[in-house]
Amino acid sequence: QVQLVESGGGLVQAGGSLRLSCAASGRTFRSYAMAWFRQTPGKEREIVAAISWSGGNTWYADFVKGRFTVSRDNAKKTVDLQMNSLKPEDTAVYYCAGGIRLAYVEYEYDSWGQGTQVTVSS
Repeated sequence: QVQLVESGGGLVQAGGSLRLSCAASGRTFRSYAMAWFRQTPGKEREIVAAISWSGGNTWYADFVKGRFTVSRDNAKKTVDLQMNSLKPEDTAVYYCAGGIRLAYVEYEYDSWGQGTQVTVSS
């Protein structure tokens, strides 16, 4: 179990970029798979990207493939999400999550950040 804090959200025009960061504390971070989820009002939380504990295995949702990149630095205990070519439909609260292994469903993750708002204007 780790504590997670996201940062880097904000307002950006369509086509622009943002880089989200997640800072972790706790002894188990280096053994945790990490993921980014997002949620908008009226929609279920959906997975955006995931990365294994070593950083050697990554996964992306189809709607961000080719635009977003997830990475991690275990020495610094951080995981980032680089978001390029942003679209208005990317507007959401973005959450950082951690779990014992890389997974694609929300319930497999047991540590969550507070979320950071990303707003993309058209």
